[in-house]
Amino acid sequence: MIIDSLMSRARASIAKRRHYNRLVAEIDSFSSRDLADMRADRSEMLYQVHKHIYG
Repeated sequence: MIIDSLMSRARASIAKRRHYNRLVAEIDSFSSRDLADMRADRSEMLYQVHKHIYG
């Protein structure tokens, strides 16, 4: 029972990390010009992604 709980928490944590890394890579792929066109701030986007994934 304890091992099952640990394994499910580990899987959930890995899934969150993969999702986070994918979104960060996408944000990092935007050029400064792309961000200016979107009127977006890279650091704010990264903050929001972290907040969304990890609470």
